[in-house]
Amino acid sequence: MTTRGSRSEKVKRIFQQFDANRDGGLNREEMAALVVAVNPRVKFSDEQISAILDEVFRTYGEFIDGEKGLTFDGLLRTYDDGAGDVDRDFDALGLELKPSEDKNGISQASEEAASSSSVADERVMEPHKKQRTAAWAASPNHGIVFDDTWQLVDDLEILINRLKMKQMKDGKIKNDNSDVFSDPGWSRELGPSSEISDKRVIWDESSADYAVFVKELGVLRSRADRARSRAEAFDGQMAIGRVLYEHYLFKEALVSFKRACELTPFDVKPHFRAGNCLYVLGMHSEAKAEFLLALEAAEAGGNQWAYLLPQIHVNLGIALEGEGMVLGACEHYREAAILCPTHFRALKLLGSALFGVGEYKAAVKALEEAIYMKNDYADAHCDLASALHAMGDDENAIKEFQKAIDLKPGHVDALYNLGGLYMDMGRYQRASEMYTRVLAVCPNHWRAQLNKAVSLLGAGETEDAKKALKEALKMTNRVELHDAIAHLKQLQKRKLRGNGNGNGEAAFITVEPSKFKVVGEKTTLRPELAIALDIRNFQRITRLNRCEVDQIKKEMSEGDVPISYSGSGMPEKSIRKASLEGILHKLLSFLKPETFVGAVKAINQKILCVLDESESGRVDLGMFFAVLAPLCGGSPDKRKQIAYESLLWRPVNEGSTQIKKSDTQKYIKLLRTIYIPTHGTSEILEIHGDTDNSLVSSTEFIAMFDDQEWGFSIMSTLLKLESGDRSRHGRHVCATCRYPIIGLRFKETKGHFSLCCQCYSEGKVPSSGKQEEYRFKEYANESEAVKDKCLWFGSKGSSPAGS
Repeated sequence: MTTRGSRSEKVKRIFQQFDANRDGGLNREEMAALVVAVNPRVKFSDEQISAILDEVFRTYGEFIDGEKGLTFDGLLRTYDDGAGDVDRDFDALGLELKPSEDKNGISQASEEAASSSSVADERVMEPHKKQRTAAWAASPNHGIVFDDTWQLVDDLEILINRLKMKQMKDGKIKNDNSDVFSDPGWSRELGPSSEISDKRVIWDESSADYAVFVKELGVLRSRADRARSRAEAFDGQMAIGRVLYEHYLFKEALVSFKRACELTPFDVKPHFRAGNCLYVLGMHSEAKAEFLLALEAAEAGGNQWAYLLPQIHVNLGIALEGEGMVLGACEHYREAAILCPTHFRALKLLGSALFGVGEYKAAVKALEEAIYMKNDYADAHCDLASALHAMGDDENAIKEFQKAIDLKPGHVDALYNLGGLYMDMGRYQRASEMYTRVLAVCPNHWRAQLNKAVSLLGAGETEDAKKALKEALKMTNRVELHDAIAHLKQLQKRKLRGNGNGNGEAAFITVEPSKFKVVGEKTTLRPELAIALDIRNFQRITRLNRCEVDQIKKEMSEGDVPISYSGSGMPEKSIRKASLEGILHKLLSFLKPETFVGAVKAINQKILCVLDESESGRVDLGMFFAVLAPLCGGSPDKRKQIAYESLLWRPVNEGSTQIKKSDTQKYIKLLRTIYIPTHGTSEILEIHGDTDNSLVSSTEFIAMFDDQEWGFSIMSTLLKLESGDRSRHGRHVCATCRYPIIGLRFKETKGHFSLCCQCYSEGKVPSSGKQEEYRFKEYANESEAVKDKCLWFGSKGSSPAGS
């Protein structure tokens, strides 16, 4: 408890702080400054200040010393009478009992001010509480309801400002500039969306000061819980949570919002705000759960929550994106835009999400609508540019990127993506300039550093490229950087520059397929390898080969998919794309969110667009599983068997132990259309033989699947690529691209040079040894090559001595 002596000393420090003319009294001007300083969250009008001063000077007239004003004894009496709390005002003003003197010997104190109580009588302040600076506090929808809650808020502001002063003095508070990347559209407010703060405070939670703060905060929470009613306790916890959130104390805010959820489980606000905290803390799954509870409560609550529904959908969509569930996010952004057609952020987010899953045309439309509503929306211009570039409209893409940069000169995403666009166009010098600007904003952006090196190499500035690569290597030790440096050394060794060797001669030539001949039955034909490589690349992007095919069988046995009817009246287990994404999330549970987004995009572009030809947004799940099975992990026989069982699982074959031949034919058509599009759709869709509804056994299905002409025999080549993924061939490098050969090696028997899979499939050969015809032999690993060499020498026999 504060003693009378210390109280008097504190009042003396306050008095000296505001006795500007040092005449021993506080005149009306000085007293007004004191009232405003200890109430920074109150916006006083001149009339209000005048009324407060009239009341003070009238009540304490005996302590007024003429023109000098209120004496020290008079100020002390105001505190003794309870008109203010000296401890809180003293702390709020940042004063210390130990004085610090200036050069004139006059005691000074910090001018750092915080929210506090009023010196004026509570009776005078009552009508003005709604003038508080925090707009949310006075809102009729989600503001402070009970008078005692104001006291909690004022006390909390003092605690926070005390912590801030201590951490600033120790240099522990940091600012995180989050303004340079694309804003995900995160809305921190209930009601209309608002821009995210340019700077976010990062507190030092490991300090002793912070531990003291948490302890004192616990006392405030206990005060809120001891309120006279559940409603008042709820009001107190929500207000504490709001203040903490505004000061970026998210973990502590979450505790209060969770407590509010316990007090009033079916209120929308605490679930919504808890979801916001969880998202900011990186707990996306938990945030999604809270937003779903908020959505459920809002929909059950009728029209009273109509104003909030769009924002719940938006934030739920963002939480889903945090998990990598972009298709699901699209549905919620659409719903928000339907509920609130002027919600430009919902449209921007919808456009960005559609771009993320490869639906570029729809993305452009949504982003253009967002820009129409808010023309200075830099992030929307940036994403529109990316979508236009993906569609091949590079000139307009450059204009949109430039608009984003004009609006926000340090926009990292716009600068980085514009650099990529210039790289694609072959404008390497401009690309390197963009990456340099990215690095000026984010010096540790290793991808920008690597791309700068590549663009400099493309521009012919080899020495600068080497320096940039070394800088990138300092930032990260990723294997692709080592490969890039090794490749650069190979190019220098050969004195190659781009696609030439310095003498004007091309490094390689591209030969027509007919000139490529194979040696032995095991050597893969060039066109066949090109198709298999395309499928293998799809496998790598989606990581489907890391998903054991048995997982599909498990999903079929455990999943509960209702039967629906298509336009033809045929029963099928169809599912919305967003729900299908949830199943994929389980199958590919080992992927990080950003990698999962890339997998969904590839699957959407390659598979779902074919299965959902009518653009209904629904997919036949059994057929989807059957199309996926050949690319999953597991033995070839197991993959084919699960594909067969997936077709058998479909309602059209329900109750049967065999599938219709027509279903098998349809399935193989889809397989070839999806994975072998280079053969021409019109030819692929032709069915060999008559279509019939006779039943096909598992053995017959596999025979049709493996048919060399009409089946999916390409799978055998795919399996060779899978098994050779990590197979290295000693020091052999590709004769054209100069990269070490990994996987299959194709050796030309006459020219004695080797090609990697990619260059062989593209028909690239070194220009130094032109031939009328090229004959290649395939080696899966180096031991095969050594064995072949031994057999060749053995067939030649021993040479005569001296020959």
